[in-house]
Order: sequence, then C-alpha cells, then structure tokens
Amino acid sequence: MIILNFSHPLTNDQLEQIRDMVNEPIEKVIPLAVHFDNGLPFLPQLEALMRKIPVESLEWQSATFLINPPSLNFITALLLAELHGRMGYFPPILRLRPVEGALPPRYEVAEILNLQQVREVARKGRYGEEA
Repeated sequence: MIILNFSHPLTNDQLEQIRDMVNEPIEKVIPLAVHFDNGLPFLPQLEALMRKIPVESLEWQSATFLINPPSLNFITALLLAELHGRMGYFPPILRLRPVEGALPPRYEVAEILNLQQVREVARKGRYGEEA
C-alpha cells in the first residue's frame, strides 16, 4: 500500500494503527505539502500539486493507495475528483481524531473511510434499491 499524505506527517503509532486496520504492509508514505494560495484559482494549483506526486500512469491504476487528505475541504474535493479520474475509483481516506486528554495534543487513526463503497451504496439508493 502507498499512502499519499497531504496533511501533517504520520507518526509511527499512526502507521502501526493503519497497518492493523488494513492488514497490509505499507510500501511507502509519500509526503505532499499542500499550501494553496486563496487569492489564486485552485485548479492550476491542484495541477501543480499532482505533478509533484512520483506515481506513473500504470501505477495509478494498479497500486493500492490510501489517502490522508488535506484539511481544507475545497482542496480535498478537487483532489478526490482528480484521483478518481486517475485511478478509476474513489480511494479510501484516513480520518484522524484527537486523543482525548493528551498533552501535548496527539492524533490517532479513528477509521479508514471506504469512499468507493459509500459511492456504490449511494448508487443503489439512487435507483430505488435497498442499500
């Protein structure tokens, strides 16, 4: 599995939690700093960000990816649309949450959200089928 990390660096504890949840080895973590200028259009900035990802065309379609999305919702929405176009499906994403009472603040992996499954269940509802 390849983790595309568009957020804060993942700790060793978080990586261990991910391994336990997916029951699959993590091949590599690709850190990708996301800093969009709010004064400029986002689409060209997304295109520049995508050019920085060291993944080839065939790998997009054949590798297993997990996404740690950026915190800004507009960037995440654009990014997921772009990744779906390259992969042919919505990739799963991490949801982190604060560890209650931790000082200094720490985050743990709350869950891995299977966006493709959400999409497929929603499509069934769209046609009046039971989810």
